[in-house]
Amino acid sequence: MSLFKQLLIAICLFLVVAFTGSFMVSLESSRTQYVNQLRSHAQDAATALALSLTPNIDDPAMVELLVSSIFDSGYYASIRVVDLKTDKTLVERSGITAVTSVPDWFVKLIGLEPAGGDAIVSRGWEQAARVEVVSHPMFALAKLWQSALGSLGWLLLCGAVSAALGALLLRRQLKPLDYMVQQSHAIARREFLSLPDLPRTPELRRVVLAMNQMVEKLKALFQEQAERSEKLRAESYQDNLTGLANRRYFEMQLNARVSNPEQASSGYLLLLRIKDLAGLNQRLGGQNTDALLIAVGQQLSRECAKYPETQNLVTRIRGGEFAVLAPGLVREEALQLAQHLDSAMASLHATGATDVATVAAIGLAPFVHGDTPQTVLALADQALAQAEGQADVNWVCLDREAITHVGDDHHAWHDLLEQALVNRQFKLHFQAVVATQDTSLVLHYKVLSRLIDDKGQSIPAGRFLPWLERFGWAARLDRLMLELVLEQMAGHQESLALNLSSATLEDPQALNALFELLRAHSDLGPRLTLEIGEEQLPEQAMLETLTRRLRELGFSLSLQHFGGRFSMIGNLSRLGLAYLKIDGSYIRAIDKEGDKRLFIEAVQRAAHSIDLPLIAERVETEGELSVIREMGVYGAQGRLFGEPKAWA
Repeated sequence: MSLFKQLLIAICLFLVVAFTGSFMVSLESSRTQYVNQLRSHAQDAATALALSLTPNIDDPAMVELLVSSIFDSGYYASIRVVDLKTDKTLVERSGITAVTSVPDWFVKLIGLEPAGGDAIVSRGWEQAARVEVVSHPMFALAKLWQSALGSLGWLLLCGAVSAALGALLLRRQLKPLDYMVQQSHAIARREFLSLPDLPRTPELRRVVLAMNQMVEKLKALFQEQAERSEKLRAESYQDNLTGLANRRYFEMQLNARVSNPEQASSGYLLLLRIKDLAGLNQRLGGQNTDALLIAVGQQLSRECAKYPETQNLVTRIRGGEFAVLAPGLVREEALQLAQHLDSAMASLHATGATDVATVAAIGLAPFVHGDTPQTVLALADQALAQAEGQADVNWVCLDREAITHVGDDHHAWHDLLEQALVNRQFKLHFQAVVATQDTSLVLHYKVLSRLIDDKGQSIPAGRFLPWLERFGWAARLDRLMLELVLEQMAGHQESLALNLSSATLEDPQALNALFELLRAHSDLGPRLTLEIGEEQLPEQAMLETLTRRLRELGFSLSLQHFGGRFSMIGNLSRLGLAYLKIDGSYIRAIDKEGDKRLFIEAVQRAAHSIDLPLIAERVETEGELSVIREMGVYGAQGRLFGEPKAWA
């Protein structure tokens, strides 16, 4: 039983005992008073009757008349006139009036007996007779019953009002305890809440202060770990001058894009080089040259922001050479990007020098899944060399036979995907996510999609997802995948994780339809986790609303491909995520690259401070598994534990 209920019951019991005691004392006092009044009433009647009978004691008719008049005028049980010489009753009137308004049990409980009085009738100096009068308690019982009912009504009214006021007071006084419970639950969800208004009760005030101090301490500890991790990430993967990603980060992402079929793995690589950087440095000076490099980086970021595929993939790889990795871009978009960058470079003017456009060259090269990073870089360098050798145009986009079969045919993809969405030609594949300490323990299965074309061949998501996003059909695929997953879950008890695209999160209608589907299958909530890619994260307020609505339905949310936007980890403490998946580019060769290990250790410390499980993506070697196991990473996903495959 809760403390609130216990205190409320104690208050009610106290009120009942207090009012009952007061009622009994009042009732007994009234009873005594009425007994005295009955006795006095009987005695007064006997005295008055005796005085009236003195001159008429020898007249029997007059005696009877006087006795009857007195008896009929009041509440008497009996009136009797007794001859003192013979002890014979001269006149007697008696009768018991029924008290219909007073219940028998109350009469028995009160036990109010009739009271009597007597007086002597004289004949001269001689005592002739004795008058005996007994008062009936009917009137007193009726008054006591009415008084009891009034007291009981007042007791109930006061008890109800007192209980209501006591409940309100208790609820108000104990409200800090409820908030402390919310604080505890929030900490379990990796959220940090503080109670701003301290209670006036000294005992509760001390407890709330202690809880707030603990929460602030945890929050500060987590923030410190997050800042340390962000600093390590910046030192390892960020260019100090321009603030863009550096060559190490570029190589990680390029390797991930060409080797991971689940991500958008076909696209273009753009290289931009400022020619004669050494000469510019001599003519302009180091400070102006640095300002030029910063301006070029800003223009690159501004132009590439128009293409979501290039988000967080603009890098400075060395000196005056910049690279943009654009997965999912088709040839027309790549040419458009090159033209826009060429115009943007033309708008930059170095202080006291020639136009930057005359010394900047741009080369573009396509890449597909299965290419090696060296091949892609070599092709991009070739395009850059041709651009530097041209006098009229500052950019070159190379083609290659290897990509002619990739399928840049807009109409073919449109027809294929439209048919697949209508006919549900997508097949679910599942990849196990295991515990690092015991790889035989499956934490859940990651759901992956495969497109079945007209020939019955399976096309990985990295091939068709960019086209779905280009056609605006990503939300349709999310809805279809969720329906297929829910159908699949009806036949087994495994836990699954399904990715959601940004198109669904940005479309209120599609998001509400998804919530309705989840509400209809809320019983599956504990076994289904929805994932959002780091590159698709909405604003913090929308993310918190999404998490809260999913939690109300019994489902949970998590982030995947995390690492490029580590500065936002401070906001994750308010979301109550199920887990956090670290992007595989930070895991590849972590046993050989110390900077990756330092960064993941920092991430692990920050996540551990808020009890947020970490899962490493794309673990492919025993060396990588050994390192992340040693660091205490909770789970792992990758080819080392099995390729994605369909269930029988």
